[in-house]
Amino acid sequence: MFNKIIKRGHRKVSKPDSNETAVYGYRNSGPVSTSNVTVNHASRTAFAPSVVNSQQQPGGTATASGLPAGSTPGIIETLPLFRDVPVSDRQNLFLRKLQICCFLFDFSDTLNWVREKEIKRQNLIELVDFIQSGSGKITEPVQEELIRMISINIFRCLPPASHENTGAENTDPEEDDPYLEPSWPHLQIVYELLLRYVMSSETDTKIAKRYIDHSFVLKLLDLFDSEDPREREYLKTILHRIYGKFMVHRPFIRKAINNIFYRFIFETERHSGIGELLEILGSIINGFALPMKEEHKLFLVRALIPLHKPKSIAMYHQQLSYCITQFIEKDYKLADTVIRGLLKYWPVTNCQKEVLFLGELEEVLEATQSAEFQRCMVPLFRQIGRCLNSSHFQVAERALFLWNNDHIVSLIAQNRNVIFPIIFEALEKNIQSHWNQAVHGLTANVRKMFLDMDNELFEECQNQYLEKEARAKELEEQRELTWKRLESVAAQAEGDDMVTVN
Repeated sequence: MFNKIIKRGHRKVSKPDSNETAVYGYRNSGPVSTSNVTVNHASRTAFAPSVVNSQQQPGGTATASGLPAGSTPGIIETLPLFRDVPVSDRQNLFLRKLQICCFLFDFSDTLNWVREKEIKRQNLIELVDFIQSGSGKITEPVQEELIRMISINIFRCLPPASHENTGAENTDPEEDDPYLEPSWPHLQIVYELLLRYVMSSETDTKIAKRYIDHSFVLKLLDLFDSEDPREREYLKTILHRIYGKFMVHRPFIRKAINNIFYRFIFETERHSGIGELLEILGSIINGFALPMKEEHKLFLVRALIPLHKPKSIAMYHQQLSYCITQFIEKDYKLADTVIRGLLKYWPVTNCQKEVLFLGELEEVLEATQSAEFQRCMVPLFRQIGRCLNSSHFQVAERALFLWNNDHIVSLIAQNRNVIFPIIFEALEKNIQSHWNQAVHGLTANVRKMFLDMDNELFEECQNQYLEKEARAKELEEQRELTWKRLESVAAQAEGDDMVTVN
């Protein structure tokens, strides 16, 4: 997964070009054969962790303790590579490299501070290589500084979303061009460093959880709203690794994700990372122990099912459908709850959304057993009947494709005495009047399937349909006669009024 992301920007590192920004790629194999440097200030007396306290100023310029915004980071001093120093000195060297990486740069100007940006990038790469190699256990003070450096780089105010920039409320998120973070040449390596730190066998969970705490996790979750898909991909993998390694954080992470969903569903309906969060949850749901806790069932009812409500469901529907079916596969008794939830949020005027619902419904029914199917089949097939008669041919076609699924056909056959009378009228209307020939042909196939399944029931439904049509025709004729009598009476009254006036 990471190799795909990394290879997109991969190219060999050469001497930094003063007219270019640092290259985007991160090399994940072998040490980097370039000299490392540090920033030397006149006011600095030691390489203590507290010396460098970088923070982002307005405009995104690089700043540090005692360094004014917009100024150059200082005099450059060459630092050795980790492999060139004794093992006893590596922790101190690690701290010195972390200090360099605390500087933040303005990447909107590609010609500014090119050399310093490359210096920071090379140090970040070597830090990743050092963590990945496992060449030495990182002490607790170094871990604290590592997380602080990572926090300085990744935790930031995200730019306004595209719809906020334009002021357009009804823009389609699928049509928006993805925003690409200009500082990604450094951010990518910082994320890689965090990932390697979390995954490292040298990382002691008891110590690490002091710094990767609830506050850190909440800030990570806030970053899921980034419009840059590369950043969300890293965040997804990192959060999943944190969930797996830090068991103490698991309930908190689930609750925090719930809160993001609630705000998205009931307040904003705008969030860039719902799909990635659902991917994480799909894996989490797959690991739920049985019998399932009530907390998890409430999550299904209160968060996952209402996620069908927002208009932008197409952006994350595949991941949502996977989570829903995982619940049913874990506990088949939840099928009735899920189907009724789908019917509650069934779209009325959005045909593309309706096609998505029908696709998900097929997956749900595939995992549904007979007892749960019987509880919800009446409202379900009333809705399917309405879909069959949809004037939008894709909706009608997708509903008819349900009969291509052997398991669904088996459920229908077992309960045909209830389902045939509900669905028969919709099929006859399609045969008689649907404008689309493909829908007409598929309807004929389903109708023949019913006939072959139970000839007597088919004839009974047909007779009932013909009687209903005859009654409807008779009522229509009576209605027309009534209107004609009313018109005649009105005309006669108007004539009498004219004679009286004259």
